[in-house]
Amino acid sequence: MSRMKEIYKNEVAPALMTKFAYKSTMQIPRFNKIVINVGAGDAKDNSKVIDKIVEEISMIAGQKAVPTYARKSVANFKLREGVKIGAKVTLRGERMYEFMDRLFTFALPRVRDFKGINANGFDGRGNYSMGLKEQLIFPEIEYDKVDKIRGMDITFVTTATTDEEAKELLTLMGAPFAK
Repeated sequence: MSRMKEIYKNEVAPALMTKFAYKSTMQIPRFNKIVINVGAGDAKDNSKVIDKIVEEISMIAGQKAVPTYARKSVANFKLREGVKIGAKVTLRGERMYEFMDRLFTFALPRVRDFKGINANGFDGRGNYSMGLKEQLIFPEIEYDKVDKIRGMDITFVTTATTDEEAKELLTLMGAPFAK
């Protein structure tokens, strides 16, 4: 069992149970999945870009990423339906907790001028989304092999019903929110 899963089971769940006065342990918010998404506008011209993105996200997540395709054609962006425009990976279970641990303890502290993650990324239903400006903060990525610095979106999907519950869950798990 990963370190983060142990923390959730032994520290976070009991703390949430007492703070929000749940009647059942099934009411305690938990993580469903983490989705990592990278969009690449320049991929419509060069299809090799997506292969590189898939490779990098797979290294970061520890699981194979899949390419995403354009759903609609947009003439202003010179985009046709069905063209590869990004990559994503969905993490669940042990890999999800493993990634969360690496993100909070290794990657985020490596961000320049890091003051904490934005607390306004909640969607109103207990899910949290954040963006990263570069993939270089992850120790798995070698600086010399990066062709272009790309950002990514990371979404934490929880069973929490309110943003307050989700924020408390993430805080107790070690998310460094800005003060």
